[in-house]
Amino acid sequence: MPGTDWRSETIDRIRSFIHDTDPDVSEEAKWVKPSNPAGVPVWSRDGIICTGEIYKDKVKLTFFNGASLDDPSHLFNASLDAGTRRAIDIVEGSKLDEQKFKALIRAAVDLNVGRAAAKRRK
Repeated sequence: MPGTDWRSETIDRIRSFIHDTDPDVSEEAKWVKPSNPAGVPVWSRDGIICTGEIYKDKVKLTFFNGASLDDPSHLFNASLDAGTRRAIDIVEGSKLDEQKFKALIRAAVDLNVGRAAAKRRK
């Protein structure tokens, strides 16, 4: 996306929060296409943790195993009826609580790492 606007700044902030929480999380761009030449950032550790999609009116963070995560802070505000996924929609001017978000990232990483360890033990 040319230039910097609130959406790309939001993705940069999310990226920082994720890597502060767990430096072993990797990031790659997926689903690159002419309408989205930068692709979608995907953060993973022992499986996908979440994606960060930029839309005209929001940034959507989709947690692939969000339904399996406790969300005592109620950060999830989208895809609440999905079978496995949950999402956080961030609109311009809204604030994402850094500590609560980092706790959610930590839980997602721990879930993936635990599942991967269990598979290796089998």
